[in-house]
Amino acid sequence: MAFVRPIRQSREEPPALHARAMDNLRFIRETMEQATHFTAVPGWGGVGIGLTALAAAWLAARQPSTERWLLVWIVEAALSFSIAGWAMARKARRAGTALLSRPGRKFALSFSPALVAGGFLTGALHQAGLHRLLPGAWLLLYGAAVASGGAFSVRIVPALGFSFIACGAAALMAPASWSNWFMAAGFGGLHVVFGAIIARRYGG
Repeated sequence: MAFVRPIRQSREEPPALHARAMDNLRFIRETMEQATHFTAVPGWGGVGIGLTALAAAWLAARQPSTERWLLVWIVEAALSFSIAGWAMARKARRAGTALLSRPGRKFALSFSPALVAGGFLTGALHQAGLHRLLPGAWLLLYGAAVASGGAFSVRIVPALGFSFIACGAAALMAPASWSNWFMAAGFGGLHVVFGAIIARRYGG
């Protein structure tokens, strides 16, 4: 009498279902993160920066020397970056996203080089006594920084950057006596207008 032998089960077990699911979720999360725009650009923070820049333009125009004028704008730059950093961190926290996510890092790496170049150029132009070129150079380089970083953000951010570039180009061709007007229009007016639009459309 023949006996039927049971088929032996393979000793090799397939990967656990939850492990494959975790791999798939990790892939989906990374793909979505790469496609996500950096949305922590501050709207109301931009308005605040614009208002302080308008005050700085008024104060700088009343300084008795070029060195004092330059000092006013250096202090304003430090204040603006402090406001921007605080507003970005607050907006990211409210949205439940990490400020230094992959889109955030891409934004920062694209934004920074033009600002670093602006710092070195400021020192060089100051030593050469070419202070009349500073407003145009600042507006141009800041616009380039915003436009580059804006490639990883919402559409209105690159538009803000190109608006600064246009303002900077005009400042370079205009008489030196108009410098503070262009600084007020760019760092003041553009920040207020675009900041308000960003706040309304993209939540603060």
